[in-house]
Amino acid sequence: MGEATARTLEGRTAPPPPNGESGDRPPADRAARRGPRTPRRPRLWFEVLLIAIGYWTYSLVRNAVPEQRADAQRNADWVWSTEQTLHIAVEHTVNKAVNSVTWLIVGMNYYYATLHFVLTIGVLVWLYRRHPGRYGAARLALFATTAVALLGYYLYPLAPPRLMDGGPGFVDTVLVHHTWGSMASGNLADVSNQYAAMPSMHIGWSLWCGVTIALLARWMWVRILGALYPVATLAVIVSTANHFWLDAVGGLLCLAFGFAVSYAWYRAFPYRLARQVASASR
Repeated sequence: MGEATARTLEGRTAPPPPNGESGDRPPADRAARRGPRTPRRPRLWFEVLLIAIGYWTYSLVRNAVPEQRADAQRNADWVWSTEQTLHIAVEHTVNKAVNSVTWLIVGMNYYYATLHFVLTIGVLVWLYRRHPGRYGAARLALFATTAVALLGYYLYPLAPPRLMDGGPGFVDTVLVHHTWGSMASGNLADVSNQYAAMPSMHIGWSLWCGVTIALLARWMWVRILGALYPVATLAVIVSTANHFWLDAVGGLLCLAFGFAVSYAWYRAFPYRLARQVASASR
């Protein structure tokens, strides 16, 4: 007596919910208390098609953004001036120094042209095969990162250092050393937006790869290489005069947005999800 009770379907009594809470919890409260969303098993044909269409769309939109040359040059002057104020404007010094070592700068040109795509695709394939339970969330983070970058290309056209009119005289290392390493140099300049430098997706994608490898790889030496990959990429984009330091910051912010979108959908970061996809209950 004195304590309220509630009857179950079997006619037995049970104490009321603690703290006076109602047994009929509001839907929003129940959703907030649920764990991570259960990932679906990725389907190979769908993923290949999705990645192909996604990259084609990204390239199409990126290159369809009007080349606002005047604005791009004005923004480049502002970025360079801001970096000088912050005492981080060393891109020209780095560009000149590395350009004097032919084998090094040629290697960086090819690194810039190839590894950006090869390693990103490689990590996606590795996740698909070895971490299917985390693949969908990680892929969503990468796609959201890339999508928001397109907004930056449209709203903030920026000339890369090597195309600055009023800069200190950066070296376009691809043209000087006759290598193919930039979609905005040589004959490829006619089919590529030359003023889509902010944010740097070389940094956004390499950070995505680096974080994924560093957190999920089995061997320590592979994890270390993964962590060093975005650092090496930063050195390459600056040495080849394709980006300013602040472009890299833009890439980092885009990646943060991508992970936020993935977290909002799956209610967990990709690397906290189960490695394998749970089997469907019978």
